[in-house]
Amino acid sequence: MTERESAGARLAAERRETMRRVAELEREFTGITASAADGSSGGDDEHDPEGATLAFERQHTAALLARAREQIAEIDAAIGRLDEGTYGICVRCGQPVGPDRLAARPAAATCVRCARLPLQRVIS
Repeated sequence: MTERESAGARLAAERRETMRRVAELEREFTGITASAADGSSGGDDEHDPEGATLAFERQHTAALLARAREQIAEIDAAIGRLDEGTYGICVRCGQPVGPDRLAARPAAATCVRCARLPLQRVIS
C-alpha cells in the first residue's frame, strides 16, 4: 500500500467513525429534545437535585455535535488535499506536517509549529 493509499484509508476510517458519532449524537439530541417537549422529565428539571438539567444536557450534546460536524469538514478538506497532492504540507507555511502529527491527527492541516501560532490578524 502506498503512502497516499494509507493516508486515504486512515481518513476514510476517521470519517466513518466521526459520521457514526454524529448519528449517535443526533439521536441523543433528539431524545433530549423529545423528553423536554413531552414532559417526561417531570417538568421542573431546573430544580432537580439528582443531576444536570435537560437544558445543560441539550447544550452539551449540541456542542459535541457541532464539533463532530466540524471534524467531518476537516476530514473532507484533508481528503481534498490528498486528491490535490498537497496532503501532508502545512497550509500556513508550506513545510511538511510531519508523519507523527498525521498519525495522531490524519486531518491536520498545519505543522506543529504553525498549530501553536495564534491566528493571524487581518490588518486593514
